[in-house]
Amino acid sequence: MKEVLYLEVPIPDTTAVRQWLQVDFQAGFGEKLLTPDGFCLKLPTDYTASDQNISEKLLTELSIFVWSVQRTTYLKVFRWSDQPFPQEKEILLRLKKEIRQRFSHQYPKPPVIDLSQQSIFEALAPDYPLTVKYFQKMPNGEYDLTRAYWWEQRWREGVRHPQAPRQVVFANPKSQVENPKLDYDLIYIGGALGVVHAAVMAKLGYKVLLVERLPFGKMNREWNISRDELQSLLNLGLVTSSELESIIVREYKDGFNKFFDGNNPPKLRSPILHTPTVLNIALDSEKWLQLCGQKLRAAGGEIWDETEFLRADIDNSQVVATVQHLPSQTEKQATGRLLVDAMGTASPIAWQLNGGRAFDSVCPTVGAVVDGGFEPQVWDSQYGDVLYSHGDISRGRQLIWELFPGAGEELTIYLFHYHEVHPDNPGSLLEMYEDFFTILPEYRRCDMDKLVWKKPTFGYIPGHFTVNGSDRKVAFDRLIAIGDAASLQSPLVFTGFGSLVRNLERLTTLLDTALKHDLLSFRHLNQIRAYQSNVSITWLFSKGMMVPTGKFIPPQRINSMLNTFFGLLASEPPEVADNFIKDRCDWFTFNRLALKAARKNPALLLWIWELAGPKDLFRWLGSYFNFSQYALVRAVLSSWFPRFLGQIQPWLEPRNPGLWLQLLALRYAITTSKPRSLNQTSTVKPEAVIPIRN
Repeated sequence: MKEVLYLEVPIPDTTAVRQWLQVDFQAGFGEKLLTPDGFCLKLPTDYTASDQNISEKLLTELSIFVWSVQRTTYLKVFRWSDQPFPQEKEILLRLKKEIRQRFSHQYPKPPVIDLSQQSIFEALAPDYPLTVKYFQKMPNGEYDLTRAYWWEQRWREGVRHPQAPRQVVFANPKSQVENPKLDYDLIYIGGALGVVHAAVMAKLGYKVLLVERLPFGKMNREWNISRDELQSLLNLGLVTSSELESIIVREYKDGFNKFFDGNNPPKLRSPILHTPTVLNIALDSEKWLQLCGQKLRAAGGEIWDETEFLRADIDNSQVVATVQHLPSQTEKQATGRLLVDAMGTASPIAWQLNGGRAFDSVCPTVGAVVDGGFEPQVWDSQYGDVLYSHGDISRGRQLIWELFPGAGEELTIYLFHYHEVHPDNPGSLLEMYEDFFTILPEYRRCDMDKLVWKKPTFGYIPGHFTVNGSDRKVAFDRLIAIGDAASLQSPLVFTGFGSLVRNLERLTTLLDTALKHDLLSFRHLNQIRAYQSNVSITWLFSKGMMVPTGKFIPPQRINSMLNTFFGLLASEPPEVADNFIKDRCDWFTFNRLALKAARKNPALLLWIWELAGPKDLFRWLGSYFNFSQYALVRAVLSSWFPRFLGQIQPWLEPRNPGLWLQLLALRYAITTSKPRSLNQTSTVKPEAVIPIRN
């Protein structure tokens, strides 16, 4: 028996595909014998073996069948002999062509709804029945589903009109108020990642305003991180060790990385990659936000929540932010020295600054926090799933799971995929949620109606295909973007919170320097970014996990690529995977792993070429050249430049602050991604962790 065809049919209705196979499809040769899941194609009764020199003892037929998993239909064709079925090639080509024509890719849009006429549940139930059913079981389900719908609509609007984004930043450089009496030094728009950065700047003595569209502290994400990365929060004096331990709700023993390999050849199957120090610390995200909010207010800062940003007017002396308080629908203004955009992927500022290249890729991510309901043998809460797939490409997406244990019986579960931004196919949160609630029992055995739903988790995690450190704008005069709005990290594993924390010291120190010397023009602020050359080259890795819109590729292709690379990491010492995933991979390690991957799977480069195309592949070569330049600069400067900079600071900074800022940014660029050994210890005390409850 030999497999001769494997296809993904991108619709959930397997019955319709089976009926089409059994009734409508005509092979053009052979006799069709219907089976429960398809049909067998046998030799015609009047066909003689001698006609094709086929032995009478050899059974020759094709078996065509379909099945469903991941809310998707798959088709395979097996031949029951070593010798080809007569006209086999023509039959398979006809089947492939006709099934593609009959069942092409569909990218449904959420319906346009009027919530003054009906509830969000009533509006979405016809298209997303399971999503509505399980959001109704959540404490604030109606509000959260409305929020998910709003976020998707905002994202779609930006993707549809990338070249003509909504203007929200207005510059009037000729206008200048003499000695303006400013309300604030810093005005932050966005209170999730924004409050972390804002609290540090407030503790440095700046007067800070934080504007948040949601009730402050409300989160649709949970945050996981590792102990060594939390160290920067202590280094900056934002929190004490005891305060930090108070927001840690779980520290698991090990994290697993495993991708489905049932349809991969044996050489492209890999063992589990164990990453015990990756995302192994679960934080109480809402408690963490409240703690940062307390720090901000204690340092004299203010928080305006349930307030939406409308526009920013900038001149040579100030920025004027116009906002609207949503409950009262009243507008008000605040003036400041600098506006900080921390609105993430929904940021209209990011779209305006970067136009059609605000984001090249995105991970539509959905999930939920479940507070019990799984049977005890299903999952041990001392372990996490960092990256896991249980099937092949599903309706043009390689779905990937994450699972992180939290406090008590809580499990935070995510489902996401890597996605190329396309106007016809922006990526849908609601479609993903319908997948999530349908296929969760396939991933981890459960009775969906017995699960205790605490809250949903969802969002768009962006990525930018960076070639060098300046090909994306993160600033304007008196305006700077941080976090996902800056989108300087490819969406591999860490984005959002993890990326911000790793770069927090860098961003706050550079911004403090710019503010002290009033270096608030575009050319100065645009140097304050979390760019890392070793991370910029990983966008080709994420590109290899995206199915281009409208294109079909072999269903097992992406799992084959993931198994190739993660299999290599599993064969390396633990610190190699830890450094790679935490953005600390150096030039020699990257090249060594790339060469090993090419030897293990020579087809890898061809596969990436097919997915990325020549334009992006040549663009990546620019990223690689820039990475090599940075590696050379780091090799020459890293041993002496930071020390030298410290020696000349007292003389250089007051005389030429612009040059000082530039050199300080260079110092961070060459030291931020330094690889670490797992033997390096953190001053965060492990024994202070809240005990794990089994």
